[in-house]
Amino acid sequence: MGGGGRAPAAIAGWAWVTLCLVPCAAAFSQGASLSACTDMMPRHLRVQLHSSNNNYVTVHTNMSFYFPGDKVPVTVRSTRDYMGFMLQARKVSNNKITGTFIFLPPGSKLLTCFEDGDTVTHSDKSLKRNLSFVWKAPDQPIGDIKFFISIVQSYFVYWAKIESAVVAQGGQN
Repeated sequence: MGGGGRAPAAIAGWAWVTLCLVPCAAAFSQGASLSACTDMMPRHLRVQLHSSNNNYVTVHTNMSFYFPGDKVPVTVRSTRDYMGFMLQARKVSNNKITGTFIFLPPGSKLLTCFEDGDTVTHSDKSLKRNLSFVWKAPDQPIGDIKFFISIVQSYFVYWAKIESAVVAQGGQN
């Protein structure tokens, strides 16, 4: 096949999701599906979305600005245990996923939504609480960003797209 191979992979992924009814709960234990890349919504049976205005999960960084190529520490803190997650950095200007995660805690793995390593998800269903990551900004300017995380507390309860404060790109005019 020519080209980047993303379209056939996406079609195969959608076919898998369409055919996956009962087995989806088992598949969740190895991480989020590629079908969740855009909206960050888990694809389990009987899940119940809770408001993203929760008071127990936060995603933040100790940096209020960054420069192209910088490594940015990202921390997810929770007062409750959870099983699964999906973490991304997105451009404020157009909501596109950006950058690469270069440090992951145990129990997590990289997922390629659009570019290699642009998303992190869980790799097992062990209970998690506080996690630390390092995100690397692209070498070219991309503008201000936010980090987003979706948290799956159980097979039936999740919170989608909890967001960090804006991390501004330094050196912009």
